[in-house]
Amino acid sequence: MKHMLPRPGVGTAGARRHRGFTLIELLIVVVVAGVLAAVALPSFYDNIRKSRRSEAFAAMSAVQQAQERLRSNQANYTTTLSDLGMTATTPGGYYDISLSAPTDPGFTLATGYTVTAVGVAGTSQAKDSQCRKLSARVLGGNLSYAGCGSCTTFTYTATHPCWAQ
Repeated sequence: MKHMLPRPGVGTAGARRHRGFTLIELLIVVVVAGVLAAVALPSFYDNIRKSRRSEAFAAMSAVQQAQERLRSNQANYTTTLSDLGMTATTPGGYYDISLSAPTDPGFTLATGYTVTAVGVAGTSQAKDSQCRKLSARVLGGNLSYAGCGSCTTFTYTATHPCWAQ
């Protein structure tokens, strides 16, 4: 006579076990996922904002090049984007671009200009607490940069953290 072992789940007391998660296990998973999301999402959005700044940099660089082409044919730079064949909003719609004459004493449109990009309200760039406003200034052939989250005036320097490559 052969010795037969019982099949799993048949003929043995308590061998039937229901598979699945308990409510406590499920709640622990939900809490861990919530903590991870709370930590990761702000960092993710900051990286998205930082990467979208490149749109402003590209638009401002295009303005600078167009200004130099214009200046090679006339005595002054311009404060009108349409003179350069450009629009006031970047292609992705995240920044508004503007031009202005220099406000520093002794400088005019013959020697400089300021180009500024500001994050458009309602976009992620409007929430950029460090670099929502970006500016580049050309004075007498020298280029300087500025940036801030919500300033009313810029402090221009040769390098700036918002403009780091």
